Amino acid sequence: MNLLNLTRSELERLCTENGQPKFRALQLTKWIHKKGVQDFAKMTDIQGAFRDYLGRKLNVHVPKIIQSTKSADGSEKWLFKLESGEVVESVLIPENGRITACVSSQVGCAVDCSFCATGHQGFSRNLSLGEMLGQVWAINYMANVGRVTNVVLMGMGEPLLNYSNLKEFLKYLLLDEAYGLSRRKVTVSTSGIVPFIDRLRVDCPVSLAVSLHAASNELRNKLVPINRKYPLEQLMRACRDYQDSAPRKFITFEVVLLDGVNDSLNDALAISRLIEDYGVNAKFNLIPYNAFGGGTFKKPVAEKIKGFQIKLQESGHVATVRKTRGDDVEGACGQLSGIVNNRISRVGSREKAEIAGLF
Repeated sequence: MNLLNLTRSELERLCTENGQPKFRALQLTKWIHKKGVQDFAKMTDIQGAFRDYLGRKLNVHVPKIIQSTKSADGSEKWLFKLESGEVVESVLIPENGRITACVSSQVGCAVDCSFCATGHQGFSRNLSLGEMLGQVWAINYMANVGRVTNVVLMGMGEPLLNYSNLKEFLKYLLLDEAYGLSRRKVTVSTSGIVPFIDRLRVDCPVSLAVSLHAASNELRNKLVPINRKYPLEQLMRACRDYQDSAPRKFITFEVVLLDGVNDSLNDALAISRLIEDYGVNAKFNLIPYNAFGGGTFKKPVAEKIKGFQIKLQESGHVATVRKTRGDDVEGACGQLSGIVNNRISRVGSREKAEIAGLF
C-alpha cells in the first residue's frame, strides 16, 4: 500500500491501531514530505518495530518520471507514468525566487473546454491522493531547483471534479509538517463547478482562479460547456460568496483571448460589467491563446491583447497578461495533453461527462 494515498486521519488510524501514539503520524509526514525520505529504515525517531512493520506493509511510491523537457525560459514539463500505465503532465516554473508546481488532478478532462488540449484528449479517471502528492514530492526533491513555494492546480483535469482527493491534497500542502505553504500560495483553478466552489469555501478556502472567458451564457456555453450546467448567474454568486473566505479577498478570473471570438473592447467591457453587477472583487489574468495540434483558434495580435487589458484597467480592475511559459515544450496554458496508453479503454470526454451528469 502506498502511504501517500493515506489521508491525515487514515495515517493517524494506522499508527494508533498498531500501538503507536497519534503524533507518530506527524513524524511520518515530516520525514516523507518535509525531508523527502522514502526509506522507513532511515526514520530514526520512529520505533524500530513499527519501522519494520511499515517496511513490510507499505511503501512511499512516487509516479515514475519518464520525461523531463526543459524550456528555453527555464520552465520544465514533466511526464509522470502512473502504475495504471497512463501518463499525466506537470510543469515546474521557476521565476523571481519562486518555484511553482503546476500539477494535474485527472487523467484527461471531462469538461472539454474548446481551447484546451487536455479536453480534446478525453477523460480517463481521477488521480489518487498519492498521484497528486507524488507530483509535488518529485518536483520538490528531484528537480534540483529548491523547494516548491507555490502550487497551482492548473494542469490536466478539473480539480473540483476530484474533490475528495483535492481536499486531502490541500491539507498536506498547508500542513507545517509537510509542505507548509500558505493559503495565498496555493491556487485551485476551476471551470466553474458551483457546488464544489461552495464546499471549498467551507472546507479549505485557498486562492481561487475561475476560467471565465466570456460574459454571456451563449458564448461561454460554446467555450466552456460546463456553463450549461452552472450558468454565469450561479457562478458569479458562488464567486461573490467565496471571496469573503479567500486569503486575498478577491477572485482571479482567467480569460483566454481568442482572435475574433472574445477579444474585442466590447467583450472587455461586458466582462467588467458582469463582475461589477455581482459585486465580485476581481483580478483578471489574460492569457493569449496557446495553439495545440487539433486546435481551431488563433492568438490575437499584440495590439488587441493590450487594448483588452487597458479597457479592463480603465474600468478600475487589475488586469495582467500572463507571460507564456514552456510554450516551446508544449507546457503552456491549455497545451497539456498527456499520453494515454492504448490499452486503456476510454470514451470521449463529452460522453463521459454526460454519464457523470455534468451537462
